[in-house]
Amino acid sequence: MKWSVHQLYKLQKKGLQINEDVDLYDLVQNHPDLREITPVHVQGHADISSMKVIFHLTITGEMTLPCARTLVDVKYPFEIRTSETFLFSSDEYETSEQTHVVQGEVIDLMPIIHELVLLEIPLQVFSDEEENKQEAAPQEGKFWKLIKEEEQQNKIDPRLASLAKLLDKKENDS
Repeated sequence: MKWSVHQLYKLQKKGLQINEDVDLYDLVQNHPDLREITPVHVQGHADISSMKVIFHLTITGEMTLPCARTLVDVKYPFEIRTSETFLFSSDEYETSEQTHVVQGEVIDLMPIIHELVLLEIPLQVFSDEEENKQEAAPQEGKFWKLIKEEEQQNKIDPRLASLAKLLDKKENDS
């Protein structure tokens, strides 16, 4: 996913179509929560002018992350849509997050794809599957138990039970 500026100038009139699969396995080695990532599909096109190149990309793939509750593997599909602008000279435009100045004579999209995929990793994912109970972290132990939110909603705090009775009594009297 590298192009020289000279190659891009040659493609200026007919444009550049991108449809590639990229292996990002090095992200798995460098990120503690990322267990696996399928080859990422990068699709899009580039608008090339004499001053800049704008890449319109759709990046799709699937990563495997640990469940925040049970630590089992959870497949997390992602789709990223982005437009990245590469300026041939930094004098013409103001730079922003999606604007990059070409350093040297080569435009490399791989660092940008790495960054976008890393930003797509959620803080927590939860597994809904019941089939991996053998591999999962324990759900209860001595003096503790994992309580679901639904179980906790209708439960009245024992310290406030007498207060609830008092309020019910006042409502009945009215």
